Amino acid sequence: MSRRVHSRILRPVGLVSALALGLVAPLALPASAAQSDRGGERRVFGPVEGDTLSVMSFNLKFASPVGPNSWRKRRPVMAELLRAELPAVLGTQEGLHRQLLDIEHDLPDHYDWVGEGRAGGTADEHCAIFFDTRRLSAVDSGNFWLSDTPDVPGSRSWGNTTVRMATWVRLRDRRTGTELAVLNTHLDNVSETSRVRSAELIRDRLNAIPAGLPVIVTGDFNAVAGRSAAYSTLVEGARLTDTWIAAAEHRGPLFATWHGYHPLTPDGPRIDWMFVRGDLAVAAAGVNTYSRDGQFPSDHLPIQALLTPRVDRLS
Repeated sequence: MSRRVHSRILRPVGLVSALALGLVAPLALPASAAQSDRGGERRVFGPVEGDTLSVMSFNLKFASPVGPNSWRKRRPVMAELLRAELPAVLGTQEGLHRQLLDIEHDLPDHYDWVGEGRAGGTADEHCAIFFDTRRLSAVDSGNFWLSDTPDVPGSRSWGNTTVRMATWVRLRDRRTGTELAVLNTHLDNVSETSRVRSAELIRDRLNAIPAGLPVIVTGDFNAVAGRSAAYSTLVEGARLTDTWIAAAEHRGPLFATWHGYHPLTPDGPRIDWMFVRGDLAVAAAGVNTYSRDGQFPSDHLPIQALLTPRVDRLS
């Protein structure tokens, strides 16, 4: 099956579709999100079946051609991790266009993705969203920039020197007949003002989505979960549920999600977050620490969650 990059293929008209959703039988889930060994591969969840959706958020670290952690060295480890987990939805940050094409090549043929570069088109880093087309089909998608002019590619405001943006996609679940919205972003690493204003813009965009449409938000927020104004803006202002908190009894050990290729920090800060809203139950969550021979696929650890629809399937 041939694959297409969906960037700019689907004309963005806004997340405005609401639909009635239906009852599904939840999949039996592991009691813990800790990694397990299956066939010699360390996995957090691995591929899942039934109505449950496996979702991952992963800052890929842009594809540097040089250094001890060059993309050439990291790419095979990245491919191993992604092929072991095969999430239905994968929100990525920092990916360069060529790097995303590499990931598309390394994933099975039934994956596709949406996204645009920060500078417009394929230029600069992306907040691309990959999805498993056997399970999900793209209904609509688009991008906006975290600035006073969000529809202008490459725009920036609020004190950040780096262009920041968000990518979204509305997906139809082929299994349940329902739809959901996914938004993926990467907030500024320097300006707290920018992070707060960006969170406010994302909050407003999310609150414009009809209440009946479930929402998943993924991203690198460059702030500590539970201890930042950006986090409060999204949790309180957009009524989002932190999947890590919701899965308190069904999650693996916590590590700082940014490690910079240094030893991992147990119980360290979570600056990569995943949220849900609407009829999606959080069944489990985990932080993926996969590496091979000391080589990590990125300077971030991917975060993962299992989400189960809670309402009636469409007839």
